Amino acid sequence: MSSWDKIVKLLEDYYQTFLNGVISTLLLAIVGTGIGLLIGIIVALGRNIKIKETDRFIIKILKRVTKVLASIYVNFFRGTPMMVQAMIIFFGSSLFGINWTNMGSWWIFNGYMYCGLFVITINTGAYMSEIIRSGLNGIDKGQEEASRSLGMSYWKTMFLVIMPQALRNTLPTILNEYIVNVKDSSVLNVIGLTELYASVSIATNKNYFKVEGYIIIAIIYLVLTLLATLLVNIIQRKLDGKKIFINPFKHTKEVISYE
Repeated sequence: MSSWDKIVKLLEDYYQTFLNGVISTLLLAIVGTGIGLLIGIIVALGRNIKIKETDRFIIKILKRVTKVLASIYVNFFRGTPMMVQAMIIFFGSSLFGINWTNMGSWWIFNGYMYCGLFVITINTGAYMSEIIRSGLNGIDKGQEEASRSLGMSYWKTMFLVIMPQALRNTLPTILNEYIVNVKDSSVLNVIGLTELYASVSIATNKNYFKVEGYIIIAIIYLVLTLLATLLVNIIQRKLDGKKIFINPFKHTKEVISYE
């Protein structure tokens, strides 16, 4: 039997397994990126919080504690592999009476999925916080001063003037984090989560078509990545008013004029 015949047989017999794997991977990437972005915004604001001389003593203490905790969170989750984090959270949660394996089982939604979503979300939040913080630091400080001079509060200035611009400037990087999550979610199979990568083990458990199984998911990962890259391209084109082609195989952008 040729490799092509093996690939066809795997798709015929286990298409549902691969489809569930794709859905699980997309769910992990979308939820992880979306909620991770919200966490990142909160943590970035915590790290950028300003300690003023006019603040009361207790306020200064609270601000310093906030900055320290945010810094510890970011450094830990950016400095350790997500695979290790998943193992610590999955097995370490039992110390707090949490048993992920007893959290129901319906289709792809089970304790393994819930744990995976938690892990990828807090991991992404750490990276998002640095992305957002770089965007905030890139905004001209004169804009904040001008807004404050018009009577706007700090938080109103931050969410109505500064944050929208920071999100706009970092949007390509934020969307790139989604692409990273599509691929990096594969490491969550170490806790028993059946996503796209783990689906190969199920499909090839009896027939041993290992190479053909990995070829199938490699193509699926490539398609998912290219589609996500196309989405980034469309969004950037709309925002920039230009036709920009983002080549997924390069680290540069090729600008194409309308002419």
